[in-house]
Amino acid sequence: MGNFDLLMQGFGVAITPMHLVLMVAGVLLGLVVGVLPGLGAPNGVSLLIPLTFTLDPTSAIILLSSMYWGALFGGSTTSILFNIPGEPSSVATTFDGYPMAKAGQSTRALTLAFMSAGFGALLGVLVITLLAGWASDFALRFGAPEYFAVYFLAFAAFIGMGSASPVKTVVSLSMGLLLASVGMDNVTGEVRLTFGFSELLGGISFLVVVIGLFGIGELLATVQEGLKFRGVSSRIDLRDVFRTMAELPRYWATSLRSGLIGIWMGITPGGPTAASFMSYGIARQASRKGEPFGTGRPEGIIAPETADHSAGSCAMLPMLALGVPSSATAAVMMGGLMIWGLTPGPMLFATKPDFVWGLIASMYISNVVGVILVLMTVPMFAALLRIPFAIIGPMIVAICFVGGYTVSGASFDLWLVLLFGLVGYLFTRLDYPLAPLVLSMVLGHKAENAFYQSMILSDGSLKVFFSNPLVGSIMALALALLILPKLLQLGGRLRRRQPVE
Repeated sequence: MGNFDLLMQGFGVAITPMHLVLMVAGVLLGLVVGVLPGLGAPNGVSLLIPLTFTLDPTSAIILLSSMYWGALFGGSTTSILFNIPGEPSSVATTFDGYPMAKAGQSTRALTLAFMSAGFGALLGVLVITLLAGWASDFALRFGAPEYFAVYFLAFAAFIGMGSASPVKTVVSLSMGLLLASVGMDNVTGEVRLTFGFSELLGGISFLVVVIGLFGIGELLATVQEGLKFRGVSSRIDLRDVFRTMAELPRYWATSLRSGLIGIWMGITPGGPTAASFMSYGIARQASRKGEPFGTGRPEGIIAPETADHSAGSCAMLPMLALGVPSSATAAVMMGGLMIWGLTPGPMLFATKPDFVWGLIASMYISNVVGVILVLMTVPMFAALLRIPFAIIGPMIVAICFVGGYTVSGASFDLWLVLLFGLVGYLFTRLDYPLAPLVLSMVLGHKAENAFYQSMILSDGSLKVFFSNPLVGSIMALALALLILPKLLQLGGRLRRRQPVE
């Protein structure tokens, strides 16, 4: 059965009254999460997971993914109206979005952002539709060495291609692997790193860690920055909306280029934030003469928004097909799937096709719903942002602690939420990336088990990771991604330092 037929079956799963209601609810919740600084998509999704335990897995993942798209849209709203990025990936949108809104063109800026975001998201979902079957068939050839090579590739790509310092990325990855190893060893049965706390025998829940890192941590950073909301007019004029929509085809090259950048950065561990900045920079270099960027150029809104949403959509492909999340939010969703008893990877496509294609179909619908809802609710969320942060902040703290407690009903988890909140705050202040920590915590057990199995198969020889063309090529690619980007950067610095004759 072809991908198109499977997608049609997926629409049959997704288009039910229950799932449509969940999409609308998820997008609205995501808009709240994206609008309020201090929450963010990873934390919002992690807070919702305990509430989805009463739902079937298909309904639960549709709700979570819809919330993710809504959070991306919500971050654009605050970036344009208040010059405050609700999401890290919305930072680049502030450069031209806020100046355009400040110049009295808020409807035009918002429409450019939301329509570009919708185009980027649908482009990303189309890529998932075309490649999902091929990626899962290819992954069926994998054994333990190949899976470990893929996990190593994910870690290496974060180190080599990430925007943060490689040393800081290694520290973040290492901390995640340490947290994943707390509790009982799956192979030997030995207890590790519990330090006498019986509450840690079962390990540390990644949900508790994520709530602390992204919820309390981001909130502490926001408080220190002395956040104040100063917005511009947020009325939506329908005539301006349609006029701006007619203007969009003029920037087709920027949209297509930015969408392709987002697709690449979504499939690899670059992520939406890196995609938006890269797309903005390339758009600035490729632009024709006119008003400088940073003064309200349409391309300065279209480029980051298209790349942001296409990257956010495509991050789902490696998570579903290979079991390797390429963003923090995808890692949280993958943890949710494992809690529900589903193992992301090629067998998921074979054993649960209704689940996978129902999710992919829902991504088309929920992104269209997101564009419509965000245009309808901009005035409401702008009014929400005018509530003093002294009121919103404690509400976010309460939500985080309630979410942390509902994971297992243990008061010890509340202390862990607070502890990881401080860790998240320190990481943010010291520019340590959080996504590698979440990724390595989710993949830690899987990577360790794959390594154990590989060593058993090879009698302890590392040559097993180069024992056939498939695993050897993956390991070679991982080593290349680990080393080559930094060598090229070093070479560029050396060339710049050479004296000009």
